[in-house]
Amino acid sequence: MALEDLTGVRERVRLRKDQQTSVHSGSFHQLGRYIAYKAERAGVPLVYIDPAYTSQQCSQCHHIDRRNRSSQSKFACRACGVTMHADDNASRNIARKGHAAWTAGRQSRVPEPA
Repeated sequence: MALEDLTGVRERVRLRKDQQTSVHSGSFHQLGRYIAYKAERAGVPLVYIDPAYTSQQCSQCHHIDRRNRSSQSKFACRACGVTMHADDNASRNIARKGHAAWTAGRQSRVPEPA
């Protein structure tokens, strides 16, 4: 299983006012800890990957461009023309990065509580 390492996300991102409450509420952190707990309990390996460009990179040709995200929910690659839901594209990128991290021998870990 692979998750994005969102350590320091509060300091890195700029959000609209209506988004600030949900991100700063701690629910993301709580969900991550719950997933880590369940994975450990079930013996499922868990790696954390660098979240850089997972939403801007094409999961098919790996081209990175800010303009690939035409809206919050739409992804359209400027290089190869593939279109799909943005979350589907990002999840494929996270899975690929997680697989690469796991096969490179990165240890399964759970980040320290914030």
